[in-house]
Amino acid sequence: MPKERGKSVYDCDICGKSFSKKGNLTIHRNIHTGQKPYHCDICGKSFSTNSTLAIHKRIHTGEKPYHCGICGKSFSQRNTLTNHKHVHTGEKPHHCDVCGKSFSLVNTLNVHKNIHIGEKPYHCDICGESFSRNNTLTAHKRIHTGETPYHCDTCGKSFPHRNTLTEHRRVHTGEKPYHCNICGKSFSQKSILAIHMHIHTGEKPYHCDVCGKSFSQKPHLSAHKRIHTGEKPYHCDICGKSFTHKNTLSNHKPTHTGERKYHCDICGKSFSRNDLLSVHKRIHTGERPYHCDICGKSFSRSHHLTAHKHIHTGEQPYHCDICGKSFSHRSTIAVHKHVHSGLKLYHCDICGKSFSQSSKVNLHKRIHTGEKPYHCDNCGKSFSYKTNLTIHRRTHTGEKLYHCDTCGKSFSHKNTLTLHKQTHTGLKPYRCDVCGKSFSQSFKVTLHKRIHTGEKPYHCEICSKSFSCKSNLYTHKRIHTGEKPYQCDNCDKYFSCKTNLTHHKLTHTGEKPHHCDICGKSFAHRSSITVHKRTHTGEKPYHCDICGKSFSRNGDLAIHKLVHTGEKPFHCDICDKSFSVRVNLAKHKRIHTGEKPYHCDTCEKSFSQKEHLTKHKLTHTGEKPHHCDICGKSFTHRSAVTVHKRTHTGEKPYHCDICSKSFSRSGDLSTHKFIHTGEKPYHCDICGKSFSVKVNLTKHKRIHTGEKPYHCDICGRSFTQKGHLSRHKCIPSGVKSSL
Repeated sequence: MPKERGKSVYDCDICGKSFSKKGNLTIHRNIHTGQKPYHCDICGKSFSTNSTLAIHKRIHTGEKPYHCGICGKSFSQRNTLTNHKHVHTGEKPHHCDVCGKSFSLVNTLNVHKNIHIGEKPYHCDICGESFSRNNTLTAHKRIHTGETPYHCDTCGKSFPHRNTLTEHRRVHTGEKPYHCNICGKSFSQKSILAIHMHIHTGEKPYHCDVCGKSFSQKPHLSAHKRIHTGEKPYHCDICGKSFTHKNTLSNHKPTHTGERKYHCDICGKSFSRNDLLSVHKRIHTGERPYHCDICGKSFSRSHHLTAHKHIHTGEQPYHCDICGKSFSHRSTIAVHKHVHSGLKLYHCDICGKSFSQSSKVNLHKRIHTGEKPYHCDNCGKSFSYKTNLTIHRRTHTGEKLYHCDTCGKSFSHKNTLTLHKQTHTGLKPYRCDVCGKSFSQSFKVTLHKRIHTGEKPYHCEICSKSFSCKSNLYTHKRIHTGEKPYQCDNCDKYFSCKTNLTHHKLTHTGEKPHHCDICGKSFAHRSSITVHKRTHTGEKPYHCDICGKSFSRNGDLAIHKLVHTGEKPFHCDICDKSFSVRVNLAKHKRIHTGEKPYHCDTCEKSFSQKEHLTKHKLTHTGEKPHHCDICGKSFTHRSAVTVHKRTHTGEKPYHCDICSKSFSRSGDLSTHKFIHTGEKPYHCDICGKSFSVKVNLTKHKRIHTGEKPYHCDICGRSFTQKGHLSRHKCIPSGVKSSL
């Protein structure tokens, strides 16, 4: 029996607690016995006191009889109203005697004290985790049961905690009651304000005990630790993919549903996440709020700034656990791992091509749509990829960010530097599985294989010509447009192809960096030495599929094929004469212009063609490097040997289509045709006389000039023509010549 002290004091004989009323002692005893005699007739829940049952029923009825006279807010319990009023008064009457911190509620103080003593008296009977507060344990148990008893009356969404519901409702109301007293920014949750304050203070109180890295938020530290443990606790219930962060899983799920509920009110583009929409809008506003404190560069996204800083630090914190390769960006290592798995989850719905990244599908589709959304504000040129625009802009600025640490050479593109480094290492990791040839780049293998397959997927829509390489198609189109965008800064000459400009510049410098290891001859271009070496090896890898003739150069084969087709696509705009080769047209035009750009540095004589100058120089040196293998006769030019051999073989490959007469030289055929046409295209500018052959005009002009270039080495007499000198030499000494 409880001991009675005085008239109105009742003591509990179990714990010794005292009560002024016997009924209160009876209710108290239920704590020790666990008895709950009062039951809710709606949900069946039991309580130890009738008053607690009455308060509980208000959850079902929604009754809130206690009202705040300041803000009008209503509550189901009186003590909850009392505690609420402290929000308005700011009163915190309960103080911690350890650290001095103040609280508006006594139970909040009691919970706080557990921090100092480390006490966690409430234990989960499912997983064993301990808590300092009973309501925290109750909330925790909902993780196991999946219970979400608090419902939003606006959208119907359910939550396991009441305060989570309260915070959620602010999404609908837009309420942001917590304000930063430094920058004035407002927040819907007190905890978010606390996190925000770390931006101003720079405080990072949470430290990783593995690598020592610090974080401003505890969940960021928890997420970071999963990098070390490899833990991925969030699983997609559709494809089974696992993630280290819950929000990453949430972002992943729309890839299956295709849902995009956030729309840009400027361009109408849709997004699966609100934060992606916010970032997208910066394309329209040009806003770049994240600045590098080292170089001052600005970025529209924080993770772009983080990734950029790795350029300065050289840090590569992400490592592939298969091959050990390191990367500066997490996204890069995720893409890299697809190299090992071969996984390509994303497919183009137009052509069926597969990709390892969804972003690559979107970029690929621009090939089909022709979309080029990125524009250069200097020249107006458009690009389908943002990176191509960034690289293109360097042509205007001249910026070269990437430097070779071996030779110091600088480059505007990172991949160009990577390729350049292979000139030092000689590395060629990509091999053709047909012929075994090795290449320094994977795309070069793809292009090379088209030699074996004959594939030419790129077609000119003007003349229908096909090409195996896209860049060759672009260069070809300039034949139709006449565009020559590459200018020499020495002589202002323009070129349609960048490589032609590069080759041309060597004519100014005289540089010949490529040497033949057989004869020592030097060349300005690597391709020239490759072709030259075939003169030593006799290799002729290009074959005509019509007559079987072989050539050492692809260009020579292309020109040869025009013999079979009769095609002459290059026309003179002065006389309408046609040519099968562009260079022959250029040479021909000099007949009209009188241009002779090649000068002999010995006698200062000028020539319209380079090969004429080369032949002429041999008259000064007397060199005859080309020999007939039948009679041993020597010649200054290879073509002369070819023509000479026909005197032994009797070959006359050039036929007149009028009288069927044959000739051993094409020039002789051209001269012969003037007999049929009566054409005399060569005119003397002194007397007006015309000739069908140019050499006859040259001989004729000597009548006017008195020039006699051929001299007898016996008597010293001079003649205007070589034939006259030859006849003179045949006359016996002492006999007077009539010449």
